[in-house]
Amino acid sequence: MGLRLAPLLAVVFLLTSHGSAARCRDNEPRVQQTQVGFGQPPRFVVVVQNSCPMCPAVDVHINCGGFPRSLADPKVLKVIGFDDCVVNGGLPLAPLQKLSFDYTHERFRMSPKSWFLQCE
Repeated sequence: MGLRLAPLLAVVFLLTSHGSAARCRDNEPRVQQTQVGFGQPPRFVVVVQNSCPMCPAVDVHINCGGFPRSLADPKVLKVIGFDDCVVNGGLPLAPLQKLSFDYTHERFRMSPKSWFLQCE
């Protein structure tokens, strides 16, 4: 009886043990822009959030088009190259942590590009 139960337990274990990173697989960082100034040029507030409730997100990069280096503090958003900006100097964003910055310019499209979840 024990020998027949072992394969079943192994299958149940494999189906239920995904680890924290697997549980956050669909929780990519969020990038939200809100226009707060309506002059010329307009002003935007950008909020980047680690949407994983269990694991820090590290080395978070976002697509940022031709975002100029001079528009944001490089400790918050550093332009690496065209359409590649790193958030928080690549340092971890704690679970559900938000980081924000603002800029005054025509709107740049921004979206999550790459990141790693630091789970055990």
